Amino acid sequence: MSTLILALVAGAVVGLALGALGGGGSVLAVPALIYLLGFTPAAATTASLVIVTATSLTALYAHARAGHVRWRAGAAFAAAGLLPAALAGAAAGRLPQAVLTLAFAGVAALAALRMLRPAAPAGAESAAVRPGRAAGAGAGLGALTGLLGVGGGFLAVPALVTVLAFEMQAAVGTSLLVITANSLASLATRSGAAVSLDWAVIGPFIATAVLGAWDGKRLAAKVSGPRLQRVFAVVLLAVAAFMLADAVT
Repeated sequence: MSTLILALVAGAVVGLALGALGGGGSVLAVPALIYLLGFTPAAATTASLVIVTATSLTALYAHARAGHVRWRAGAAFAAAGLLPAALAGAAAGRLPQAVLTLAFAGVAALAALRMLRPAAPAGAESAAVRPGRAAGAGAGLGALTGLLGVGGGFLAVPALVTVLAFEMQAAVGTSLLVITANSLASLATRSGAAVSLDWAVIGPFIATAVLGAWDGKRLAAKVSGPRLQRVFAVVLLAVAAFMLADAVT
């Protein structure tokens, strides 16, 4: 019963962060699965992909109804990441657990530092669309998703804004399409791996994550975005430091 309660609470926190910040919340899923629910790093990254896919699909539906998804450009961006996501997903199960933990700690720290950076002033982004950079960004995001089981919204959104010159709402909505596609590609290659998943834990985690995302949207309307980002960034830095210490000891 205690494991079920932990799964419900962890899912709610991840969903709350996703709903409030629009990206980066899934970075909490892997450490929660490892340190609270006893998953191995390989199983945690696979389970996180399932969680990311479910929550991203839910959010994608809402953004699509609001007209915030650019399907053609998003599909092209996602296509660049499908093969890297599949290859990285296949490789993840063969890497030592300490390597996965170290890599994830680095990504968590990167996400936190990006959130602590001051927002770029309006109009600072270039309006020129650069196909080569777009393909490179899509491939890098796919590899990150496949290897570490994170959605990568904290990287996808700024990439869509700066490389494809999307406005913010379209970038957030379209990033969910990219994340969903990359997660499914990675899951397809992991399906044959010898990683057992505890669905009695993952199911409640997903349910409360989806519900928490709706509460996060309401929270975002009441609390300033920069303040939420700073609080979440501090939490992520603490998680990254803990995982780094755990990997090297």
